[in-house]
Amino acid sequence: MAACIAGRERAAVLSPDPAMSTLTALSASLADATSRAGRSLVAVHARRRIPASGVLWRPGVIVATHHTVHLEQGIAVTLPDGSRGRASVVGRDAGTDLVALRLEEGSPAGGAEPAAGAPEPIRTGQLALALGRPGTRVTAALGVVADVGPAWRSWQGGELDRFVRLDVAIQDGFSGGPLVDGEGRVAGINTSALARAAALTIPTATVDRVLDRLLAGRTRRGWLGIGAQPVRLPDAARRRLADEGVEQGQGLLLVSVEPGSPAERAGLLLGDVLLALGAVRTEDVTDVLAAVAPERVGDTLSARVLRGGEPRELSVTIEEQPERGRR
Repeated sequence: MAACIAGRERAAVLSPDPAMSTLTALSASLADATSRAGRSLVAVHARRRIPASGVLWRPGVIVATHHTVHLEQGIAVTLPDGSRGRASVVGRDAGTDLVALRLEEGSPAGGAEPAAGAPEPIRTGQLALALGRPGTRVTAALGVVADVGPAWRSWQGGELDRFVRLDVAIQDGFSGGPLVDGEGRVAGINTSALARAAALTIPTATVDRVLDRLLAGRTRRGWLGIGAQPVRLPDAARRRLADEGVEQGQGLLLVSVEPGSPAERAGLLLGDVLLALGAVRTEDVTDVLAAVAPERVGDTLSARVLRGGEPRELSVTIEEQPERGRR
């Protein structure tokens, strides 16, 4: 009897637990994905304290996050093998929180390889492996993709191809690092600057589009020169709009109009309530950002406002945002 029991115990030890085998395989897969993606991951020393992360997106070109790069030239970059190179800013896009850096001539390759892009779209619920290099070593955090939505505009007017929110902590030094799939392919660049208390991913399609523009030297944005905040419309104004077939509960109260701006030249005044720009109702600041998209620079739009409770129609021409207002 004792021999039979001992035999069963030995068999149990020798027979692997299927659940444990699956966990071991997943663990090994994530470690391999981290290792592969780490070949394109660099540390960017362009601010005080902890370095940020960046990804070698194309040969000689690094993508990082705008809010973490406080220098323009002579930026130290720690490469995958631990060696140091130097890079300079090629261009910035604050609206999407992206900056392009070019490795300076003579910088070592440092074992860096351009990132491989993930072919499949990001899906809600998939595992999210966020990587960073806030020093010489790669660090990783695991979570899930919490939400995937359609194209959207950031609070600074940048257009992103998809909304991707992560249920994973973006620790110090992780902004600018990649979101990685199970094969070590990059699905986007992670940032903590586009939404409060939320980690978002800038999709690869957005990165490619913005990077093309930055490398070509084009970073223009539409501009009106106003500061505004949402305000509920008076009942009388709402009834008047309803009589015209427009159901609108709020507009944008103009709290600032920059001197010499398109808004000032159009006759917009402090205290006006902006109801619409062209065909776009302006109930939120993001509605203005949508109306003054880069492709609209030079267009003249009708601006409908409430002034003293009375509706007025003005014409405003969208201009390119001056450099002083971008950084």
